[in-house]
Amino acid sequence: MYFFAFALLLLTLLLASGGGILALLQLWRPQERPTLPLVEKVHWGVSLCLLVASACLLHALYWQDYSLKYVADYTDNVLHLFYRLTAFWAGQPGSMLFWALAVGIMGSIFACTGGYRRLKDTTRLWFWTFFLVIMAFFALLLCVWNNPFIMLDPAPADGNGLNPLLQNPGMIFHPPLLFLGYGGFAIPTCLALAQALSRQPDETRWFDLARPITLLAWAFLTAGIVLGMWWAYMELGWGGYWAWDPVENASLVPWLVGTAALHTAIVEKRRGRLTRFNVLLMGLTTLSTFFATFLVRSGVIESVHAFGSGSVGFPLGIFVTAGLVLSIGIALLSPAGRRASSDGERKTRLIPAEDTLLAVAVLLLVMAVIILNATMWPVTTSLFSTASMGLEASFYNRVILPLGAAMLLLLAYCPWLVQGRRLARGIVLLGAAGSAALLWLLGYRNVVALLTTAGVVGFLLGLLLRAASTPLRQLPRRVGALGLHLGLALMALGIAFSGPYKQEADHSFAPGDSMTIGDVTVTLKNLFEGTQPGYHFLEAQLEVRRVDAVIGELTPQRRIYDKFGNMQFTEVDVIPGLGNEVYASLLGLDQEGRAYVKISLEPLVNWLWIGGTLLCLFPLLMLRRRPDQRRPGGKR
Repeated sequence: MYFFAFALLLLTLLLASGGGILALLQLWRPQERPTLPLVEKVHWGVSLCLLVASACLLHALYWQDYSLKYVADYTDNVLHLFYRLTAFWAGQPGSMLFWALAVGIMGSIFACTGGYRRLKDTTRLWFWTFFLVIMAFFALLLCVWNNPFIMLDPAPADGNGLNPLLQNPGMIFHPPLLFLGYGGFAIPTCLALAQALSRQPDETRWFDLARPITLLAWAFLTAGIVLGMWWAYMELGWGGYWAWDPVENASLVPWLVGTAALHTAIVEKRRGRLTRFNVLLMGLTTLSTFFATFLVRSGVIESVHAFGSGSVGFPLGIFVTAGLVLSIGIALLSPAGRRASSDGERKTRLIPAEDTLLAVAVLLLVMAVIILNATMWPVTTSLFSTASMGLEASFYNRVILPLGAAMLLLLAYCPWLVQGRRLARGIVLLGAAGSAALLWLLGYRNVVALLTTAGVVGFLLGLLLRAASTPLRQLPRRVGALGLHLGLALMALGIAFSGPYKQEADHSFAPGDSMTIGDVTVTLKNLFEGTQPGYHFLEAQLEVRRVDAVIGELTPQRRIYDKFGNMQFTEVDVIPGLGNEVYASLLGLDQEGRAYVKISLEPLVNWLWIGGTLLCLFPLLMLRRRPDQRRPGGKR
């Protein structure tokens, strides 16, 4: 069966390469017999091959077939079924196969939409050319460098087991959501490049046609990042959720670029500006996902959840470089958009709304460039120094967080710079300034937290005013955008306070000992050892009181897994709260056999998860809105 699965990967490579060449030949000689229907069938064949190959790998994981090296490397006899199946994306070969499948799925969804059916044949051919080149590259990686169907003879009786850090619910969903986001962004990228080359002036613009797929990809990528933050918070035991780790940054950069592209697309739709820039920006969005994969798999950087050094680094680097040159060239050669008349709004606005959107996009891109350069700083410094130098998390906090606070203030105030809206401007400004002043009087002195709070309060007031001023018949269409930005504001509030105002302390407990941190008292009730299938654990039972009332019990663990030697892994426990969340991590035993525990009070951290959930779900309400068919300038 696994020889058949590998044959399907080879067939994928042949079909994708042949289909891409066939589309190019049709574009070169349009007078020849039309081959577009055949090219479209090639895509379905590619997607089917990847789907069946993925089913073969899942079959092997389900039945624990250790004759397949991938199964033996990432599962064992005691691993739970859910984690066996999600080992699909635990290693390099499986995750690359899943990413290729995600691109195929998103391409299939788009091929069934009305937006695709409205494309001219020339644009379709260019679209499939770019799309099939991407699929051919994935197939090449899977066939040559990352084959998930390597066999073992003889087959071992047991596997090596899954990394305990990946045995967490967050890791069931975090990687596939990221890959679905990465795969989804490939669709608007291919379509933007295709329209730039086909030059069809009467064709609906790519950002309208691919809008549902783009929003879906953005929601998937956002959900993947938020779940990754939650996994780091609950699994690594250090009390934080974002360490500016290179792999974390690698997923954040495509999100920032993609979010900027969503905003600049609105500018092009309304004003006919930034046409070439938007083509380039969409190309950079997808290329940044491949570059993120390059960072994770090439071994050029060290990370707690990188795949380590791998053979795919070189081909990924070549692909990203070639794609960058191609995207820049196509963007420069594409026709410029028609500048639209905007006299009506410019007469009523002190600052046009589109300029605000552009300013937001610029801030997002500035943050992406800073993060990318800072992440690659160890590689850059190694070129002119014998010792590479990395940048600590404090650098990112000093630079990126103020830019994020500035963006919130921009979003809160600028939409109300309209003649006749002095009352709204005053409400927003007063609310923002008043909230910052109140926090200052309460003793909060962190500048970023104050600016962020001002931005969030002004932003929330602006959302309420916008909802109140929207006619009832139009409100359902705007719920998605309003809810999405509400989620962003709540996340920003959680980030602004959970970092600088976190309280934490390490303490050695004997049974009956207590410690006080903030307004809670923690007492060790019991300390015991135990055994579960596949691991041994040490557990501390901690009673938590606020004033004289018991608010809950914490049971953090320290685990040693049978397949991972003497390595110790932390299982944290929390008592949730909308104010302070109590967080406990068992660090081990001290020299006298007492439990050494880290206790943290995490202020407003749950608002981050609440806001992140809204940020992921509300874009789904925007999928059904019909794209505006008006051309720039308001003409139909």
